Amino acid sequence: MSTLGEVLVGLVILVGLVGIVVPILPGTILIFAAVGVWAWFTGGAAAWTVFAIATVLLVLSGVVKYTWPGRRMREAGVPMRSLMVGGLLGIVGFFVIPVVGLFIGFIAGVYVAEIPRHRNHSEAWRSTVHATKAAGLSILVELFGALLASAVWLGGALFV
Repeated sequence: MSTLGEVLVGLVILVGLVGIVVPILPGTILIFAAVGVWAWFTGGAAAWTVFAIATVLLVLSGVVKYTWPGRRMREAGVPMRSLMVGGLLGIVGFFVIPVVGLFIGFIAGVYVAEIPRHRNHSEAWRSTVHATKAAGLSILVELFGALLASAVWLGGALFV
């Protein structure tokens, strides 16, 4: 692959990393696709090995992203319904207040869903904090896997 092509792949990977932290774009899918395109155009066993390792890292982080925070929320007693309400209000908030509204909407949505369940501000807020921590942990796990996959690609791009 040409240098320009590798720079473009690197930029797509960078956009994917931003998409993980600010969930506007499907970050993991962009990184997977960019490394796949790089492997396709570079060719050879080394390029496909880089692609395979990056894929395994992205899949593993995806599995951990959903299992580890989910278990912590179940232990804290936060129901899936509250997360769904938080997610929906997060989407609405994203369009009302670009970017920041996603986080504000998520927190407000979980809190609104938890108030009728607990009938107590402090308990509802405690559940909201647990849900927010779990969502943050989920983002960190996905980002960690994506950073590892990106580092594998960078190593491959430099040495293949």
